[in-house]
Amino acid sequence: MLKPKTTYSVLPKSLERLDFLGLFEKDPFGNLLIVRRLAIMIIGWSTYYRYTAVNKIRIKGTEHLLDLPDHGVLFLSNHQTYFADVIAFYHTFCAVKWGYKDTISPPFYLFSPRVRNYYVAASETMQEGGILPRLFSIGGAITVERSWRAQGENVKRSLDNSAQDKIGMGLDHGWVVSFPQGTTKPYAPVRKGTAHLIKEHQPIVIPVVINGFRRAFDKKGLRFKKRNTKLTVHFKPPMHFLPDESVESMVARITTAIEQDIPTEKMSWLGEE
Repeated sequence: MLKPKTTYSVLPKSLERLDFLGLFEKDPFGNLLIVRRLAIMIIGWSTYYRYTAVNKIRIKGTEHLLDLPDHGVLFLSNHQTYFADVIAFYHTFCAVKWGYKDTISPPFYLFSPRVRNYYVAASETMQEGGILPRLFSIGGAITVERSWRAQGENVKRSLDNSAQDKIGMGLDHGWVVSFPQGTTKPYAPVRKGTAHLIKEHQPIVIPVVINGFRRAFDKKGLRFKKRNTKLTVHFKPPMHFLPDESVESMVARITTAIEQDIPTEKMSWLGEE
């Protein structure tokens, strides 16, 4: 059963009802929503042309988003760049809020964007310099320390036990995008922590498959690599998990849903990467 939506405010409880415009509402991590809305507007207006003029984005399956509650939804997607994927999701979420179906054109939705969006990102990615990573962080990053990889190298370090709690806070407040492989490398294994997260918080799970972003943008998703690329974002119907379903079964089904099962003909190619 979906938990009641959580709201936060900088005002005392007794005065919260007076803030009918939401000017003093904040997110679970202390950021004012009005500031986050401004950040999303800036990111949206400055990147819209990337998906409609320089490249062409094709969105499919937004009918599965129309009747979703405004919190408690977990989007699980394959991952191709650090930021371009997330920006495309934000454009789509804002467009759906305005009633658009399978399109982000025209971008009128950026005048009043959907602000209760979050995405899971590695802490080291968000600590890189530059104005855009800072804006992305304000725009809803839930940062976690990866226990298996750092600075592009495989590592072994203690698990970030706060990650699940932070993602849970995001789910109680809005929609969360997670990349369960934890890397932009294709066909990487889905991390078991995703299954544990689902078991603990029981969100509505929407699998998503994206393509073309790796060809169009650099690894960070900030610079163009190839123009006139077809970008695709496919939202699939919600997944349902049994209460006693094993973690292994959940991981296998998520892997298939986001189309990351390794094709036989690619196994040798991947081994050479």
